Amino acid sequence: MATTTIETPLPADRTTYEEAHNGAAAYLQARLDAKDDRLDDGFDIPVIDLAPSFSSSFADRKAVAAQIRNACTASGFFYITKHGVPEGVQRGILNQAVRFFDELSVEQKETLHVKKSKLGLGWEPSEYTSIAGDQERKEGFNFAYEEALDPTGGDGLYRNLDGSHYNGNLWPKEDDLPGFHATVKQYYSSVLSLARHLFRLFALSLDLPETYFDSMTTHPGGIARLLYYPPPKNSQLPRTSFNDEQIGLGAHSDYECFTLLLTSSTPGLEILKPSGRWHIAEHKGDALIVNVADFLMRWTNGLYKSTVHRVVNRGTEARYSVPFFFSVNYDTVVETLPTCLKDGEVSQWKPIRAGEYILERLNATTKDGYGFVGNDNTHRKEAV
Repeated sequence: MATTTIETPLPADRTTYEEAHNGAAAYLQARLDAKDDRLDDGFDIPVIDLAPSFSSSFADRKAVAAQIRNACTASGFFYITKHGVPEGVQRGILNQAVRFFDELSVEQKETLHVKKSKLGLGWEPSEYTSIAGDQERKEGFNFAYEEALDPTGGDGLYRNLDGSHYNGNLWPKEDDLPGFHATVKQYYSSVLSLARHLFRLFALSLDLPETYFDSMTTHPGGIARLLYYPPPKNSQLPRTSFNDEQIGLGAHSDYECFTLLLTSSTPGLEILKPSGRWHIAEHKGDALIVNVADFLMRWTNGLYKSTVHRVVNRGTEARYSVPFFFSVNYDTVVETLPTCLKDGEVSQWKPIRAGEYILERLNATTKDGYGFVGNDNTHRKEAV
């Protein structure tokens, strides 16, 4: 049967497209090219106790926000403890990651393949994407915000990355993985609530009203992933060295506001220091890892660092992780905050459209993209 191309115009923005492709690539390369050891002074991955941030005392919340500001201006990464996500909920989602990758057959996973999604959702085999052009050894399952996962119930205004309005998530059948969806929902709801709480602390850290970002997160983007990194083929290499076969995820910065990361005990996260050397992040009990992503860097005119990082499994066991990439509502325009510009200063970052920027960054990780083509302002759908 003949294939017809249906083109539906989108309000695509050329600046957003350029920033997502050329701008992001230039930033990454500049960070990778830095080689000055003196720039590492003050680099640290602190552990921040969030318990006081839940206090009714504004001074307590402001004190935690100050610690966050210090972390964001130094390394862009920090651990959080006493964050309110129950340990059992953390164990539950990591167990579901193991079940998804170990118990589902290839045929069952194929029904969830990301090639069936225009939004990058579903099962992602290792050969299908590469975030930095490396040969990556990983397998993933991607899912996004939907109102059924939001403990607030949402506001009914959520739109997907491309502006469409449908539930794009691809879930395993309940008979294939009993209890999977319920456990995922429990974890997603918990980290979504935590992310909204953290955003208030980020606002305080920038001397903004505590509720400054609230109206931007009523139907937020929030892509989460279950990730599996197999153990290296050669486990005899020294911990300080690796070969290309060990790269689980290539060097990159995250796209959204910030990321909340849960991991199994097998280490793998490595953070690029200003000198160009890699810092191997330790696993710390039930702590979650938070890192600044591109939107916060752009909002703060580079004051907060969207730090480059990668994953290299140097251990002898598989690594599992669950990153949650928290965004604002996808229809938000992200531009530098006036409070982050000195008198007469011009922002080094151009305004971008949140959803389109993320989708274009995702498109760049696959050979053919996910169906949104920003350089001709059309969204192509194949009708057979």
